[in-house]
Amino acid sequence: MSRPVPVRMDLVLWIALLALCSAYLQGAFCKLVDFDAAVAEVRHFGLSPPRFVAAGLIVFEVACSVAILTGRLRWLGAFALAAFTVAASFLANAWWHEPPGPARDMSMNGFFEHVGLAGAFIHVGWLDLRGRLHGR
Repeated sequence: MSRPVPVRMDLVLWIALLALCSAYLQGAFCKLVDFDAAVAEVRHFGLSPPRFVAAGLIVFEVACSVAILTGRLRWLGAFALAAFTVAASFLANAWWHEPPGPARDMSMNGFFEHVGLAGAFIHVGWLDLRGRLHGR
C-alpha cells in the first residue's frame, strides 16, 4: 500500500496567490495582446492620456502580481492591488447609477465581488506585513 504524498503548504499558498492574481495577469496579457482595445477601454472611462494609462496599467498589474507571487514586497503589491480594485470598481461598476433591473443587479454583483477580492488582497498584505514585523 502506498503512502499519501504530503502536500507542501508553500506550494498550496503559491497556487492560491496565483489564483488571486490571475485576473490581473490575464488582464495585463489581454491589454498587451490587443493594446488598441486597452486604449479604447481607458478612453471609455475618461482616463488620460489613454496610451500612457493603458501601458501603465499593464506594468502595474504585472509588477504587483509578481511582488505577491515572489514574496518580495508582497505586502505592497497586495495593498496596491486592493486599492486599485476598489477604485476600479467605483469606476466600472457604479451600480447605483443604473435603473433597477438585471443590468443593475449584475453591476452590483460585480462591485461586491471586487470588494471581496480587495479584502483578500488586504488580508494577504496584512499577513505578510505582520510576519515581517514579527520576524517571520
